Amino acid sequence: MRIRPEVLEAVERLAAAELRSVNAQLEVLLREALARRGQGRDRKEPDDA
Repeated sequence: MRIRPEVLEAVERLAAAELRSVNAQLEVLLREALARRGQGRDRKEPDDA
């Protein structure tokens, strides 16, 4: 994935604040964005953190 350095730094700060890895934080952000667009899952799965 190509990402601007300032965006990656913001994700790193969020990840640190929420005690997640950068990879996990990116997944959370992507899931939230998909849900806002009506593309996310309707229910939580057991692997959701």
